[in-house]
Amino acid sequence: MKTLAIETATPASSVALGDGAELVAMSASVAGKGHVGFLVPAIDFCFDRAGWIRDDLELVAVDIGPGPFTGLRAGLSVAQALAAAVGVPIVTVSSLDVLALRAATGRRIIWPVVDVRRGQVATASYRPVPGGVVQDGPAEVVTPEELAALINASGDDALVVGDHTALPDGVFQGLHRVKVGRPRFPAADVILEIAQMRAGRGIFASAEEVRPLYMREPDALINWSDIREEGLWPGAAG
Repeated sequence: MKTLAIETATPASSVALGDGAELVAMSASVAGKGHVGFLVPAIDFCFDRAGWIRDDLELVAVDIGPGPFTGLRAGLSVAQALAAAVGVPIVTVSSLDVLALRAATGRRIIWPVVDVRRGQVATASYRPVPGGVVQDGPAEVVTPEELAALINASGDDALVVGDHTALPDGVFQGLHRVKVGRPRFPAADVILEIAQMRAGRGIFASAEEVRPLYMREPDALINWSDIREEGLWPGAAG
């Protein structure tokens, strides 16, 4: 199944094309900003490398979060527009799933972390199984100190992966069962792997059904009722 995968849930953006289990083309950037400016040229580059046209697509896969709002909106908008234009379904994946699947461990419980700002990270625990990982508990937003307490309470050897720069130095001090490892960011080639597995089980969504997984409120909330009352809304009296 010819698939386009889009990853913009973290400061690292990437897109990839896959045909079944084969990675055909990929482009990545770790600029931290400018997801929108990266996406369209990167997608065009991958199609040129693969020798595909957009009507060749059979599936679009996209990371719906958790992650910062601007990046998620960029990736979802492009994924929805392409899927609707070509008339193909979407497979959605979690950035935590992508990080956990790529983590290099044979026995440790995996704790992927994604920086969601305000001194908090999104995380969940995953257990390695033959051929992949299984999520052990619900995803939640916690402070780094709460993350350390969760890992300590589990009593298991742990591997923390993801954006470790969101964690303060020494947060795991004294926790001898905890290691920090790779990957730092989710990537589109891993989204392709997950998408093929889910497509094989018929787990699809339409472009209209896809929603971002923010897991917390935006940094800035606009009170539209106050704007109307102050006469700043277009067409408001005053």
